Amino acid sequence: MEPLKPMKPMEPMKPMEPMQPMERWWPQTFGEPTSAGGQDGFQYAYFKDVRRLLMREGGKISTYDTGDHEIYGVSQSSEVRHPTFSSVRGDVDLNQLRRL
Repeated sequence: MEPLKPMKPMEPMKPMEPMQPMERWWPQTFGEPTSAGGQDGFQYAYFKDVRRLLMREGGKISTYDTGDHEIYGVSQSSEVRHPTFSSVRGDVDLNQLRRL
């Protein structure tokens, strides 16, 4: 039986790649979104200061007036094709917002 050999030291880990910044698809005049994201083929960007929500689906951008809703998130159920947004006043269906 051979004696145990010492283990080789671990090789240094490679540094992680930095995350890629989100693609800027909204107009520059709106500045940076308060909240942004996407799922299931659509993207959204919410701009609190100008009370606008932009939705991009299939390359087409739609603009909505959010009124006094402060949006911070989004969800989508399998039964409903369009998203529902979470606001400090409760859930907001996209159909409740005025499209501009």
